[in-house]
Amino acid sequence: MRPLLPFVLLIAGTTQAQEVEDPLSIEAGHDLYMVFCQSCHGPEARGDGPFAEVLKRVPPDLTRLSERNGGSFPVARATRQIDGRDPLLGHGGEMPVFGPVFDTDFGTLSTQSGQPVLTSQSITDLIHWLESIQVAG
Repeated sequence: MRPLLPFVLLIAGTTQAQEVEDPLSIEAGHDLYMVFCQSCHGPEARGDGPFAEVLKRVPPDLTRLSERNGGSFPVARATRQIDGRDPLLGHGGEMPVFGPVFDTDFGTLSTQSGQPVLTSQSITDLIHWLESIQVAG
């Protein structure tokens, strides 16, 4: 049982760390968003990017993800959609279409229930930024 202790402590530590805002992660997420996402989702993430009008499906307003999810930011669902585990039709499959650009060091997020979600650090940064821009209904 002792070999599991470091893993349990690691998970517990990363779960608690997610409760504290990380300004560097949020800033990195914003920078990534502006390079890779804003052309479709818009500079303010409201679904009004310059390419939005040529898409078959209008990109959603990403500032209202929490509102559309009963007031809680959907960490697990948003992560799965961005990292490709839950592909979106509008993105032609895996999102982002930039592929390996987002395959960096591992990052960890926590759902509302405290469940850890493993993904890349770039996607962790994007999720932190998206969570920071949520507006109230």
